[in-house]
Amino acid sequence: MELRKIATDLIKFRTETGNTKEIEDCFKYVQGLFGDEVVKKVYKKDKLAPVMLLSNVDTLDFDVMVVGHLDVVPASDEMFEPKFEGDILRGRGALDMKSFAVVGMKSLEYVIKEKLPLKFGVLLSSDEEKGSFGLAAFLQEYPQLRAKIVLDVDVAGDDGKIIAKCKNPVFVKLIAHGKEAHGAKPWMGIDANEKLLQVWSNIRKKFAYYSMESSAPKDSWINTVHMANIAGGGAVNVISNRCEASLDFRLTENSSVDELKKFLDSCMINGVEYEIMSSSHPVVMDEKNPYILQYKKLAEEKLAKKIEFEYIGGATDSREFAKKGSVVIMHSGSGDGEHTAGEYVEWSSVEKLFDIQKDFLRQLCK
Repeated sequence: MELRKIATDLIKFRTETGNTKEIEDCFKYVQGLFGDEVVKKVYKKDKLAPVMLLSNVDTLDFDVMVVGHLDVVPASDEMFEPKFEGDILRGRGALDMKSFAVVGMKSLEYVIKEKLPLKFGVLLSSDEEKGSFGLAAFLQEYPQLRAKIVLDVDVAGDDGKIIAKCKNPVFVKLIAHGKEAHGAKPWMGIDANEKLLQVWSNIRKKFAYYSMESSAPKDSWINTVHMANIAGGGAVNVISNRCEASLDFRLTENSSVDELKKFLDSCMINGVEYEIMSSSHPVVMDEKNPYILQYKKLAEEKLAKKIEFEYIGGATDSREFAKKGSVVIMHSGSGDGEHTAGEYVEWSSVEKLFDIQKDFLRQLCK
């Protein structure tokens, strides 16, 4: 299995979240990389995105599992034409995260070839960029799926960092109701836009506003919120009778969803309500865990540099396994520009990641 070829092949698949046919074609391609020595399962429920599980044994109880996804955010046609520029691979999904999904596949091949006594799996979702609802349905139907150690390769950007904590993303919809009236007679109507902005002002009293134009917190491990979108009204001369906004809260392990609900209740005014669209839980790993320290030591030797622990605001599919008690090792390769037209991965970091995984798996067998 050639890492470079498979990574470029995967990038060519336009697996934007929701593009079911392209995702299914991509899954078939991946399954075709392996023979009968690999157990291949694809789970799909109703209209939810499919989930693929590849493993060396037919089980749902693994020693080690690599967790990632093959869906990507939308991009121009050019970004689905991967290009190598020296050590740089450019393309949609190069960094987030098809290159590193291939590392997991290569590790599976290695476990089988070397006959390592490990129950090893690779779990790949296809709607991670929009909430992982397909994976949630899969895990609900197969609650016995677990792994002692999870290698989470969906934290790309700097191979010198191992992620120890991830925040809990909580997505909230605000809905404001008003009454239409002619724009020249606002006293005859109720402006839903104004109502929603009043609630937003109440929320901002507790959740500060940060931007590169204003200020940054001294400690980034704090709760945050941003307004992802807002829509209200139609014609410019009509008072809006409805307004909606989507909010993205990121909570540390020191805050709960129930606490957020109580706070939101206190922010509401007459005519405005909210809905929790999705929520999860933070991932918090013990930085002194022996498996994590073993991996860290090996990574430092392979990369010839010191590895630091980092806390991030993002979230990955590994949170479901952290909840089950898995030791989650969140480490990936280097690059920049995920979700942008400049996305790239440093290819040498992809190859080094495989070297680290390969030796870590061999060490586990001892």
